[in-house]
Amino acid sequence: MTHPFYGAMPNGNAGSFSLVSFQRNRVALAVAHLLLAAPLAVSSSAIWAQSDVTLDTISVLSSGETPLGGSVGTGSRLDLSARDTPASVEVTTREQLEARGDTSLVDAITRSTGITSLGHPGNSGSSLSARGFTDTTSVMRLYDGTRQYGGVGVSFPFDTWSIDRIEVLRGPASVIYGDGAIGGVVNVIPKKPTRGPIQNEVQATVGTKGKRALAFGSGGAINDQWSYRFDVSDDQSDGWVDRGDSSNRTISSALRWDVTPDFNLQLSHAQGRQKPMRYFGTPLINGVQDPAIRERNYNVADSRIQFKDRWTELATQWAPGSNIVVRSKLYHIGSDRYWRNAEAYRYNATTGLIDRSDNTEIGHDQTQTGNTTDVTFNGSLLGRPNQVSVGFDFNRASFQHTNNTYTGSSGSVDPYNPAPGYYSSSIPFIPRYQNKVNQYALFAEDRFELTDRWSVVAGTRFDHADLSRQDLVAGSQAFKRSYSNTGWRLGSVYKLNQQLSLYAQASKAADPVSGLLLLSAANSTFDVSTGRQFEVGVKQTFWEGKGDWTLAAYSITKNNLLTRDPANPALRIQVGERSSKGIEGTLSMQVSKAVQVDANFALLKARYDDFSESVGGIAVSRNGNTPTDVPERVANVWGSWRVVPDWTLSGGLRHVGKRHADNANTLKLPAYTTTDLALQWTATKATTFTLRGFNIFNKHYFSTSYYTNTQWFVGEGRRVELTLNHRF
Repeated sequence: MTHPFYGAMPNGNAGSFSLVSFQRNRVALAVAHLLLAAPLAVSSSAIWAQSDVTLDTISVLSSGETPLGGSVGTGSRLDLSARDTPASVEVTTREQLEARGDTSLVDAITRSTGITSLGHPGNSGSSLSARGFTDTTSVMRLYDGTRQYGGVGVSFPFDTWSIDRIEVLRGPASVIYGDGAIGGVVNVIPKKPTRGPIQNEVQATVGTKGKRALAFGSGGAINDQWSYRFDVSDDQSDGWVDRGDSSNRTISSALRWDVTPDFNLQLSHAQGRQKPMRYFGTPLINGVQDPAIRERNYNVADSRIQFKDRWTELATQWAPGSNIVVRSKLYHIGSDRYWRNAEAYRYNATTGLIDRSDNTEIGHDQTQTGNTTDVTFNGSLLGRPNQVSVGFDFNRASFQHTNNTYTGSSGSVDPYNPAPGYYSSSIPFIPRYQNKVNQYALFAEDRFELTDRWSVVAGTRFDHADLSRQDLVAGSQAFKRSYSNTGWRLGSVYKLNQQLSLYAQASKAADPVSGLLLLSAANSTFDVSTGRQFEVGVKQTFWEGKGDWTLAAYSITKNNLLTRDPANPALRIQVGERSSKGIEGTLSMQVSKAVQVDANFALLKARYDDFSESVGGIAVSRNGNTPTDVPERVANVWGSWRVVPDWTLSGGLRHVGKRHADNANTLKLPAYTTTDLALQWTATKATTFTLRGFNIFNKHYFSTSYYTNTQWFVGEGRRVELTLNHRF
């Protein structure tokens, strides 16, 4: 992957569901590239000591099996176990996804330690918060290890049906994935072809609020060399606010060819269409939220939001010797996003009405084509075991922005009985600018075992991006700019025994001032922000592998924030600083053959150390204040109890502490705790029925603010679902 840097918003163009979107000549070129790249990367393999290599190792953790022993690719390119990685890494398995019943990918992600959502339609619903840092430029989302640069967030995938597992790396990860991951990385791993017999699965769900969903999946070995995976799903809901209907469809497929035991190719394609709720929050009335308008939707009647995404990938893995593995991936990503809404709502105390403004029509057309290749050597150095991984990323991305300049009004409406009206704007909806970026990165990572108990992991990555912006209205080039950054990480793990280990890590990361492909002329003059983290922790497995716990403490400082010039509040300078310090813990324990408990918590203190903003044209210091949308306490608990052989009762709690909606810290989004319950009946070996209740006590809460700090998003209330799952 490479550099992301800087931000924006949408387009709509379509894409009917086709299995492969690449033309035949592109696939042929990809195969040729992969076959040629591998020999070049392994020419010196003979100097390395012998060790066994296993292709495509996938760790599947069931209840009672320790997560610390499984391989977590997101924390390192060396495929280290969680125990051997000097960082906070966490895996949500397929088994856990099915038990908890989260069909929304964001809902599933936020059950991980310290991760909260501040998603809304304007950021494609993907914005997250981790370790005191927020939004898509600070918490990165990957799809099967591939990163989509720039734009307003990653809108695909959005449901969990086709997902095998979710891997989370907390803390800066620029050394692995480039800038834009100072808070952490979430890697969503799809289901893949397997060598087992063909198995099919169908699932149907009905529920309150018009919930209805249908999904089908199939996969397995066709013969000794060929295997496949295919998944399709459709999900619809009436939503929890007026005119809150939504729908999404997704299809994914993969075909794998094991040419030899040491060489395989996999062609995969995934595509989705999402129509989220056309809801942009509820305004405060006289400074407070009025329960009587909690479910009101102030958008126009003909509002529209649509995201269409396509991911195509050709990947290969080759083990030319028992001491070396070569992996290469050629990919193409396409995203079309479209918005047409009245997005800003403010209560007018004089009239008693809601004033609606910012009639916004936006289209985004984004493409990205690139390659990631790495080579891993298993050998020895100075007579001790040593692993080395080296590689490169390169990609070319294009982004066209079409809009109406965000002006226009849809009129005022009664807060309690709003007449939605219709969208109108006197400003033409035309292409405004196009950004093109060429990016490349070089990276290396090494793990050296000093003793049987003590290992050191070090890595570095250099990123470079060349950006040009074309003003499509004026027909001229707006600006050109190049960015470079070098990140590094140095960590160590010491095993006190086979079950207990200590680790420490120091790292440097980069964080963009906005999304690269949305970078404005004003922001193009600024450099990327930088951050440093120091982290220590402990990891332990106990009860003969039936349980494990982790504890981590960290400190992150981010420099070069954009702040107001004290001498001229109309101008910005890059001198600010913010910091975050915290403690995180996890516990997974199989209490008995019938009882499993998983829990996590995060406590943090995030502060502006040097930051000002303009208030009435005057620069006002926010030093010491907490950044917006950062909860200082987050916790999750999930437990399951097999009451009798065919019946399982499970449930969980989710707690999010208070957050601030403004930098002045005068507006607070209250803390909340929601409760989920599920009862599953295993009717036969192949068939299950599950009754689920989400937020069963109907807790009223707010997830984030939007547009203004007085426009808050209402969280979902109580929802009940019945699901039938059958395998054959």
